Amino acid sequence: MTEFLNEQDGKNELQPGTLYLVATPIGNLEDITFRAVRTLRDADLVAAEDTRRTAALLNHLGLKKPLVSYFQHNEKSKGEFLLKKLQEGTIVALVSDAGTPAISDPGEDLVRLCSEHNIPVVPVPGATAAISALISSALPTGRFSFEGFLSVNKKSRREHLLSIQHQPHTMIFYEAPHKLRRTLKDFYALLGDRKIVLARELTKRYEEIIRTTLSEAVKLYAEREPKGEYVLVLEGAQIVPEENEDLNNLTILEHINHYIMLGMDQKEAQKAVAADRGVSKRDIYAELVKQKEGMTE
Repeated sequence: MTEFLNEQDGKNELQPGTLYLVATPIGNLEDITFRAVRTLRDADLVAAEDTRRTAALLNHLGLKKPLVSYFQHNEKSKGEFLLKKLQEGTIVALVSDAGTPAISDPGEDLVRLCSEHNIPVVPVPGATAAISALISSALPTGRFSFEGFLSVNKKSRREHLLSIQHQPHTMIFYEAPHKLRRTLKDFYALLGDRKIVLARELTKRYEEIIRTTLSEAVKLYAEREPKGEYVLVLEGAQIVPEENEDLNNLTILEHINHYIMLGMDQKEAQKAVAADRGVSKRDIYAELVKQKEGMTE
C-alpha cells in the first residue's frame, strides 16, 4: 500500500496556480480520501467556509496550513484575493464546512471567477450528502436532479415547486431542521402525495434514513421535532399529461402548470384552462387562490 501511494504521489504532484476543490467528510472523519489528505498537506493555502471547523479537521489529520475565510458574505473581496494568489502561482485548496465544495455554497462563484481568468480548477472528489442520500433512498437513480435549498420567499418557493410539478425523475433537496415542517407541507400541497426519503445526519452517530410518503411525513413531523441537517429525496411525478389526455382530470394548478411548461405565461395559461373547462377566468382564479391557500405562510 505504501509503495502504491508513493507511486501515485509522483504522478499527482500539485500544480502551482491551481485551485483544488477538496471534498471533506460530511460526518464520519474516516470518509476523507488519501488524495484529499495529500492535497491539503501540499497546498500553500486552504480557503474554508468556516476556518474553525477546518482547523479542527486539519489538527485531526496532523496538518498545519494557512487558512483564509471564504464564505457567502465575503466571497467578492476574498474571491479577488484568492484569484490574485492563484495568479501569483499559489496552490489553493478550497473546502466547504462538510462534503464537496461548490454545491449550494460560494465555491461556485470562485470556480466561475477562475474560469473567467483561465485559472486551472481540479476536483478532488469525496463525500457528498446528496449522492449518499440518493443511493440509499430506494428511489430511481438513473435520472435525477439536484434542487438545492428552497427559497424562503413564498413566491419564489411556489414558482420553484410548480416548475418541477410534473418532472418524472427523482429530485434531491437540502433543508434545515427549522424549515422542514413548512417544506413538507408545501411539497404535499403543491405536488400531491408521493414517496419521499428523509436522510438526516448522514455518516454521523445518529444517522437516520426514513422512507415514507409526504402525507405520512407531514403527520410524523407534526409530533416529532426535526433535528439535524436533512437531505430530502423526492419521487418524481407518476403521470405526465400528454396532448391527448383529458386535462380536466388534473387539478387547476396542474392544468395551469401544463400550459406554463408549454411556454405560456401565467395569464395565458389561466385563460387556456378556462377555455378547456368552459368556465370564466374569474372562476379559475378563485379556484387557484383556494388551492394555493394550502401552502403555509
